Amino acid sequence: MRLRKLIGAGLIALTPFIQSCTVNPVTGERQFSILSQSQEISIGERQYIPGQQSQGGVYTLDPTLGQYVSQIGQKLARVSDRPDLPYEFVVLNNDVPNAWALPGGKIAINRGLLYHITDESQLAAVIGHEIVHAAAGHGATQHSQSILLGGLGSVIQAVGSNYGYGSLTQQGVGLATAAISAQYGQGQELEADRYGMDYMGRVGYEPLGAVELQKAFVKLSEGRSTNPLQAFLQSHPPSQNRVAANLAKAQTMESGARNKAAYDRATAQIRKDKPAYDLHTKALSLAGEKKFDEALNQVNQAIKKQPKEGLFWTTKGQIELELERKTSAKKSFDKAISLNNQYYAPYLYRGIVSVDQKNYAAARSDLIQSNQWLPNPYATFYLGVSNAKLGNIEQARSNFTEVQQSGGELGEAATQQLEQLGN
Repeated sequence: MRLRKLIGAGLIALTPFIQSCTVNPVTGERQFSILSQSQEISIGERQYIPGQQSQGGVYTLDPTLGQYVSQIGQKLARVSDRPDLPYEFVVLNNDVPNAWALPGGKIAINRGLLYHITDESQLAAVIGHEIVHAAAGHGATQHSQSILLGGLGSVIQAVGSNYGYGSLTQQGVGLATAAISAQYGQGQELEADRYGMDYMGRVGYEPLGAVELQKAFVKLSEGRSTNPLQAFLQSHPPSQNRVAANLAKAQTMESGARNKAAYDRATAQIRKDKPAYDLHTKALSLAGEKKFDEALNQVNQAIKKQPKEGLFWTTKGQIELELERKTSAKKSFDKAISLNNQYYAPYLYRGIVSVDQKNYAAARSDLIQSNQWLPNPYATFYLGVSNAKLGNIEQARSNFTEVQQSGGELGEAATQQLEQLGN
């Protein structure tokens, strides 16, 4: 009885939020959301660049690939149920096969996923699926649920502590949040498949592309414990039910274009460079095992195959730092930035090298640039060091205070720096 009262107290406190329902623009059904369209768009715009940067940055070696994907995306977006959203599409320089959509139509596809697609109809199936997530407000719904569940958890835990249920209710809220999110996610995936195929049909793509895509993912999921598709399979769980649903849907639709030749042309560069990216992946794995000499050998081989990929030079510089070859590392970061000046990592590590070499002005410039692409505590910490050495004491205090709040070893180091600065 006391636990029932506890839950009731939490629900009553959050009744205004629970009653906040909107109409799903795709299905016409009611769904929970506390965000307006302008708020959806704002969230997506704020998270899009950091999301890209944290996952390898935009693939820039062959800009025509990004243009190709964007053209297909915009074509599908125009026939979606929310064509007025400010859709954007990018290809990320990431080996992990994945795709994602943020609220407001901000969509990304990893380079690694394109290796598992065989024609344009399958690519359209991926993009159409992600467009539905945006058009149906799935991201906004998840965000709203997070606010609701977070608020409910806080209320229940606060009331529960008065009844002696503090740790128990905290554990229960965590489990409930995971269960609700997983269950709702499955429904969203089926919805995105179904209506994404409608978008494919509206622009004349072969609907069997969506079926083939799911079949391929089901087959690959058999080795999910070691397969690089693991991340994609967790966020987009394949199943025979999805294959069957897509097939049933496809059988009601007209046949369409596959555009395999166009897809092959657009992805020719990444396919040509795949051996180099595989070497780079192996280098990262070896570095993770602290086998830095072997890792350096692998990344050098990757660079030999494709010397214009800035990501390889960034990784080379990081490995050289681990081997205490700081002068060589700086040259590698210089090269990385000359090849791609729109990725945070080489600026961060070059800035750290400059701090070590007591070139604080150069370090400050690089660390500011790194934070502009992706705000991160390491850049902010070393920016604080640089500002302190340059006599910018108030800026240094602000930097260290910000890092201090992140906790961990870096937070402790920031606390020590603040103590050294004094009042």
